[in-house]
Amino acid sequence: MSVARFWRKQINRYNLVGTHCKTCDAYYYPPRNVCPKCRRDGEIESHKFSGPGEIVTYTVIHTAAEGFEHQAPYVLGIVQLDEGPRFTSQIVCKPEDARIGMKVKPVFRKLGESGDNGMIYYGTKYVPA
Repeated sequence: MSVARFWRKQINRYNLVGTHCKTCDAYYYPPRNVCPKCRRDGEIESHKFSGPGEIVTYTVIHTAAEGFEHQAPYVLGIVQLDEGPRFTSQIVCKPEDARIGMKVKPVFRKLGESGDNGMIYYGTKYVPA
């Protein structure tokens, strides 16, 4: 991810800010400019999600991508927020403890870094609630 894009998306990533369509009452994360259900007729507003949710599905990563080898094995899951949106997040727990339907809550953690002396990226991960 480029540094400019990282800073543009900082508010959404650090605060779980998405959007809410006041017309159809749908919630979206990441944020949308237009409601896919209502199209032009939808009235979109910013919405800060409370954060808690549950694991819809997950997988255990044993062979991690470059730069994440030290974290393997780790759990990567689809989290459905209590307000409805779903997204992919790392679940910080032992792989054998993860289960579908497990309640989770957000935590602020290091996501990665750019090179040995580069920028450190932080964001939201999930832990069992």
